[in-house]
Amino acid sequence: MDTTTTTTTHTEQTQELVQPPPLTPPPAFTELSEVASIGSNGSILFATDDWFAPAEWMLKDTEPVFLADRYTAYGKWMDGWETRRKRTPGHDWCLVELGAPTQIAGVMIDTAFFTGNYVPRVSIQAGTLDATMKRMLQNSIPRVTDEGGNIGTGRTTEELGMVQLIGTDQWDVLVPRTELQAGYEPTRRHYFTVAKGKQSLIVNHLRVNMFPDGGIARLRVYGTVRLNLRESLSVRQPFDMIAMLNGGRCTGFSNAHYGHPRNLIKPSTAVNMGDGWETARRLDRPPVLQIDDAGILQVPGCEWAIFQLGGAPEGGWIERICIDTKHFKGNFPDNVQVEYAWKGEPNSWMLLMEKKKLGPDRVHEFEGDELLLPQAKPASLVRITIAPDGGLSRVRVFGTVAVAK
Repeated sequence: MDTTTTTTTHTEQTQELVQPPPLTPPPAFTELSEVASIGSNGSILFATDDWFAPAEWMLKDTEPVFLADRYTAYGKWMDGWETRRKRTPGHDWCLVELGAPTQIAGVMIDTAFFTGNYVPRVSIQAGTLDATMKRMLQNSIPRVTDEGGNIGTGRTTEELGMVQLIGTDQWDVLVPRTELQAGYEPTRRHYFTVAKGKQSLIVNHLRVNMFPDGGIARLRVYGTVRLNLRESLSVRQPFDMIAMLNGGRCTGFSNAHYGHPRNLIKPSTAVNMGDGWETARRLDRPPVLQIDDAGILQVPGCEWAIFQLGGAPEGGWIERICIDTKHFKGNFPDNVQVEYAWKGEPNSWMLLMEKKKLGPDRVHEFEGDELLLPQAKPASLVRITIAPDGGLSRVRVFGTVAVAK
């Protein structure tokens, strides 16, 4: 018997058995707008306990990290929201204010690095606090917005009693009480699809319930922003029609290797290249690059992203476009082109802006003669095309609401 052959065969079989399972793609709702993170103007209004790590850190835009040797005066530093081991009746919870009124389709809870201290069960409720209730809450129990400012704090019995009078425990349940798993890589991300009957709710706030205590690294909330801008804006007042907080959303793209194009319409300024839209380098780039008389690179390929504009159903009239390449210093696109489509003809693209050269790490504004105006029809969709590839930080599309005839 050839023992060498036997050993090799056994080893190959063992290696095949321990191969990691293929990654399951995230659910489709994660392609919608994300409305809870700090970069989307999400915030924490109230938390029962912030002892080890404040609830605000659960809304950080960055991926969670683990720093093995970092401690605070109150215990181990953790990148998320972590409460004390509860020794009193009840359970921990917090109130999250979303960036805009939203129809929520799904939620992701990440327990990354919370391995022996993750929250074992959660539920999520949704509702809206009126301006009076919100002001009362903020004045009575103000949140400290400085980095780590709420660490080592918890609410008193009197404070808890006052907040409970608001009745957030009676809000609609989006995610019923559900068990979570530890924050190891294969088990850290938990996706919850909201039931169809609850996806029609338009809400501004969430109540995130821990049962009974523990840690959550990140919270992400996905859905469709719903604003009636006709009620709040004059039809003659220009506004950013592509902005996520005004109801804009990304509906398709060609490539998002390093960053998703939905980042382009976030309200905040990009913090780094990862907070923008960046594609892979196209493999059809010519071996030797050439330019035309206008300085535009002559390349066969391009990348694109499509956005549904917010505002009125009739669409809008575009007046000004801002393309920001902040942070993209050696990987900005050579040029950008903008097209638009009317809601009744979503596949009939009309040119709004011919190819324009871009530069590194700066804001480019295009208006007046730089745009092909007047538009033939109101714009409901825009397509941003970059060539040959590269990254953008933010895009703003200013215009006015079209009046229904």
